[in-house]
Amino acid sequence: MTAAAYQIAAALEGFFWPKFFFDFLTKNFDLAVKPVPILQIINLVIGIISLAYEWPLKYLAGTSIHRSMEVRLMWLPLASLSSVLIYQATNPALYYLIGVVVYFWAYSEGEIICAVPWTLPKRTDRRRVEKA
Repeated sequence: MTAAAYQIAAALEGFFWPKFFFDFLTKNFDLAVKPVPILQIINLVIGIISLAYEWPLKYLAGTSIHRSMEVRLMWLPLASLSSVLIYQATNPALYYLIGVVVYFWAYSEGEIICAVPWTLPKRTDRRRVEKA
């Protein structure tokens, strides 16, 4: 959620001070940020979607897309790629990459995302499982 909020703020700042991150290597990509703010708009939209996804709205919470760890593992690198392209959003790119590592770790450990946000998964009674 922090990365998404920071990405939104960086996109808004990029409207006033447009700067492509890799402009020290080449000036060919400056057209992506000025005069038409293409990257800023893309980052603003992706930041809003990421914020709505991590802090789910009522119509998104509990859906299969929200509970899917695989979708998060595909979405976060794309969000990181878009945010690394503008100068103001390099920190969210790093936060997203850290999030990918943590989500991959959770996925490999078998963790799940609950259908109801801000709750813990229901535990099964170990005695019933051992008897079966």
